[in-house]
Amino acid sequence: MASIGKIARRTFLIGAAAIAGGAAFGAWYVTRPAPNPLKPGDGESALNAFVLIDGTGVTLIAPRAEMGQGTMTTWAALIAEEMDLDWAQVRVIHGPPAQAYFNSALMGEGLTHKGYDASAFQHSLGEMMGHLGKVFSMQVTGGSTAMKDGYERMRVTGAAAREMLKTAAAARLGVSIADLRTEKGAVIAPDGTAIPYPDLAAEAAQVEPPRIELRRQEQWTLLGNSLPRLDIPAKSTGTAQFSIDTRLPGMRYAAVRMAPTRGGMKSYDAFEANRMPGVEKVVDLGDGLAVIATNTWLAQQALDTIGVEWTPSAYPESTEAMFSAIEAAFDTEPDSVLRDDGNADRLPQGATRIEAEYRVPFLAHATMEPMNATAWFDGTNLRLWCGNQGPTFLRDACAAEAGIAPEEVEVNVTLMGGGFGRRGEFDYAVIATRVAKAMPGTPVNVTWSREEDMTHDFYRPAAIARITGAVADGAPVTFDARVASPSIAAQALKRWVGFSPGGPDKGIVDGIYNQPYRIPNYRVAGYRADIAPPLGFWRSVGSSFNGFFHESFMDELAHAADADPLDFRLKQMRDEWLPGFYVLEAVRDMCGWTGTTPEGTGRGVAMVYSFGTPCAVVIEVMQTEGGIRLTNAWMAADPGVALDPSIIEAQLTGGLAYGLSAAIGEDITFAGGVVDQKNFPDYEPLRMSQMPAVEVSILEHQERLNGIGEVGTPPAAPALANALFDLTGKRVRELPLRKAFDFYI
Repeated sequence: MASIGKIARRTFLIGAAAIAGGAAFGAWYVTRPAPNPLKPGDGESALNAFVLIDGTGVTLIAPRAEMGQGTMTTWAALIAEEMDLDWAQVRVIHGPPAQAYFNSALMGEGLTHKGYDASAFQHSLGEMMGHLGKVFSMQVTGGSTAMKDGYERMRVTGAAAREMLKTAAAARLGVSIADLRTEKGAVIAPDGTAIPYPDLAAEAAQVEPPRIELRRQEQWTLLGNSLPRLDIPAKSTGTAQFSIDTRLPGMRYAAVRMAPTRGGMKSYDAFEANRMPGVEKVVDLGDGLAVIATNTWLAQQALDTIGVEWTPSAYPESTEAMFSAIEAAFDTEPDSVLRDDGNADRLPQGATRIEAEYRVPFLAHATMEPMNATAWFDGTNLRLWCGNQGPTFLRDACAAEAGIAPEEVEVNVTLMGGGFGRRGEFDYAVIATRVAKAMPGTPVNVTWSREEDMTHDFYRPAAIARITGAVADGAPVTFDARVASPSIAAQALKRWVGFSPGGPDKGIVDGIYNQPYRIPNYRVAGYRADIAPPLGFWRSVGSSFNGFFHESFMDELAHAADADPLDFRLKQMRDEWLPGFYVLEAVRDMCGWTGTTPEGTGRGVAMVYSFGTPCAVVIEVMQTEGGIRLTNAWMAADPGVALDPSIIEAQLTGGLAYGLSAAIGEDITFAGGVVDQKNFPDYEPLRMSQMPAVEVSILEHQERLNGIGEVGTPPAAPALANALFDLTGKRVRELPLRKAFDFYI
């Protein structure tokens, strides 16, 4: 596969193939296909942009970032299911950055309907919007969209490849295609003779894909089952290659220190650093410095000797000033009012009115593998090795930094030790390119220290919610929320595609305006705060804080109505949206919810609809001599189609852990324009001893497949806060919760 990274001129067209999927028949056309980026070498055949066959077998392209969530495995299974491949022989690579690998589901997520009640037209509009991803070459892993994007596309791709191979076999044998079948990577002739796919690949590559029929769900042999994950053997044996593991002949190593204020440098003194043995160069990056040396530790030690005077930040210098700016947003016109049912200004007769204000802090991504990239620039061509969630954007940005065309950049996307949205950015690769320019012809591995990583993140924004509600006759009658936060999308999309979108920012209110509760007077307004600390997409984005706001207040409404919090939710959801009702019902039955808890024990519930999927959580806490301990958690989610139950369970559990970690102990604060937190001792994640035992239930009541990677995070904080209220009677409306409670460690 020597030339797989180069762009080929040959394109693959699934012609005017008519597709029949189960009982639903329709047509799927790609009228203007993106170029196939695979350029087969000798003995190789590319049946399309996702299937490459050589003499040793079939290689599938899974062009979504593998950062522990199992995408590589399930994406490959979508293709392998229709191709009848032997799972034990499946090989998968990420592939190059290319327009052909655009995410067809991501742009549709920007539509502002509530989602759970979307009409067939609105779903179709989302699919149409998805094709804009091709226009912008949005090869992006994010928004819990990988499986939504690949679910039909990759099954069609696999089925088309299968029929092309059968067509080639039929022509060779002089028989009807109908007389052939496929099994374990081979076409089976009428007499039982098996012709392996590699023997037919060259002929199949010349075939126009015929009519195909997608298999019904009950015919699946791979999908719907818990498959052995393709990335686990290498990770278990220590042979998996992450970006930080990159080693090349003659490599040098660099450490960087960028302006902690996100400004520039006034002056610096690198005299002593330049004299240290093993230091080869100190590089002025404009807004920071890099030291290139014979190993990373030496580079970091040399960097620490350099005194630097930095320019001030362009954003408010303190946390207090930032929250003041967020508060000031409430005095401006709303950026959005995406839900306005009934008349939220009128208090119904006999109703009890309650008000509350909630706050959440800035948060870091804190990936276990800090930002790093290896760059090798020879003056004409650039080669990069790094983990990334948006390789086409990264390629183009690094090409601009190197002053070359994107076609002259080779990007090798590795496994990554965490992403959560942080590796959707490309700043660390651009910096690596800048460093490599200072040492042409030599590969340079540029690694950020944990302190550099923590203080140069693109943070989840802080937010404030002011909510007014009312209850009458044991039910909610009003929910009126105002949410203020700076805009992530305005910053991130400008970095990615060069412009900020107009119109309302759905992200400020996502996870609060679109919850499936039948409340007659339901209004949500978003307010865009005019501050610009560096912000980025964080796991579950706006739902990460709006889930806390909404479900904490729903608990307050339930208690004001003297109602059981879980029953209160069930009654408002049953007639609004049954999938949400069913996940609540599931956690009720799993945990044996009675509405009462023993002395010293508390339980809390939350249900958040995000990324198309309802996820309900019950958390149990217990008071111990060592502090409050999380003892048990029960989760239920309905993604519509469970493609791989074990991966879904892992994602839900991991999402819960991520949300609990932020809820209990994490916050980013600023002083003098600089982030206070430098490492895990002062940005403490959840410890293993603090993680509760988790039981997961996966439901399949929805008609369409939806996201799963982020949906376990939003209900974590409110379920825990509600459990703590049940335990202590203390209602806390600000995160992190460690400021108000002592937790077991």
